[in-house]
Amino acid sequence: MKDILVHQVNVSHYRLVELANLADQAKPFYCWVEKMAKQVSGHNKSLSEILFASNKLQIKKIIASCYLNELDEKPLLFDGVGRVYEHTKACFYFFAWIIRDAPTQRLSPLITRMQKLSDIKKIIAETDTLVELIYQYRSVVKTFDWQAIREVIIDRLEGSRRSISGNKIESSIRTSLVAAIQHYYSIYGNYGKFKKPEIANKQAKIGKHTVDVSIALTNKETLIKESILIPVKTRETEGGGHSHLFTRDIISAITDIKKEVENSHIIVVIIAENWSPEELNTIDVIAEFIFHFNMNPNKFTGFDDESQQKLNKYIDRLLKK
Repeated sequence: MKDILVHQVNVSHYRLVELANLADQAKPFYCWVEKMAKQVSGHNKSLSEILFASNKLQIKKIIASCYLNELDEKPLLFDGVGRVYEHTKACFYFFAWIIRDAPTQRLSPLITRMQKLSDIKKIIAETDTLVELIYQYRSVVKTFDWQAIREVIIDRLEGSRRSISGNKIESSIRTSLVAAIQHYYSIYGNYGKFKKPEIANKQAKIGKHTVDVSIALTNKETLIKESILIPVKTRETEGGGHSHLFTRDIISAITDIKKEVENSHIIVVIIAENWSPEELNTIDVIAEFIFHFNMNPNKFTGFDDESQQKLNKYIDRLLKK
């Protein structure tokens, strides 16, 4: 993404690009909820049309069908740094986002209060609350179409990101990997030969090495475990002689990680200026895939479109039956 200069001042809004990309990965979840609504209602209409036409009992059945769905291959929903929400929490946040702000700060305390006052389970308090909010305020919000919900999700993710401290580059790369996984799901409605992927919410320690982003995969038929591991190397100094030393470190790390983790698929991300092409080729021999972003890490704002497409295709080949 190029800088936007106005009268010699950079007014670029990189955060919006990242958040918009992450919000787009919520669309498979939206489409899945819409599919549940169609199954429950018996209407081949949009989610918005169904929610507006339904009575309270029908809305409750739609929400409950999402909460209680036992199928393993459900879409994922993420916070502002690409970390995966557990499914029932994802359902609560999704329905809360479309009708009310700040579900964690403002709505969750009210749910807890209901549980104490009425001695009911959390899921009942949540679903009953969501039903009432959607039923009472749907005429105020006017629509539950995706484009309107997308804008709301961008806003919610921005609030989520502000409240989370962490490595910005790690978050950006996790977001890109999430995008590739969700791209596959949006096309095929499943995760290929694997069960639902388990995306780590933080860096993983493997032996003496740190892997910034990782996913655990389980084969549906054989139950054999596989892993996608992404070590990230950043350097603010330009390549030159340093790139040989850094390449040696990366190769050593990959070699050790392969010994520690069976069936591992290693993707290397390097964010540094003027890294030697010969050194990149050396890494490419031992890693399954390599991405080099020829820039100062301080300017990295996530995968560009071309790199994202390459990652999407790689994940497609890996997951496909």
